[in-house]
Amino acid sequence: MEWIFATIAIVLLVVGLVGQGFEMKKIRASITRDEELASQKIFLHRRNFKWYVLIGAALLIWYVTGGFTQ
Repeated sequence: MEWIFATIAIVLLVVGLVGQGFEMKKIRASITRDEELASQKIFLHRRNFKWYVLIGAALLIWYVTGGFTQ
């Protein structure tokens, strides 16, 4: 049963990282000035928080279930 939760955690992590990567690409494309391109505000943009929650949930599930132990 633990391997099912561990697999779900891995899938959530991969989906979260890939989704956040595409979101960052869209945010960077929407920025018009070069000085904002390297800004740390990109990581704190409100569109990224849904991906951070998904990544956090995956890490929490992995930690609680113990990963692929046994």
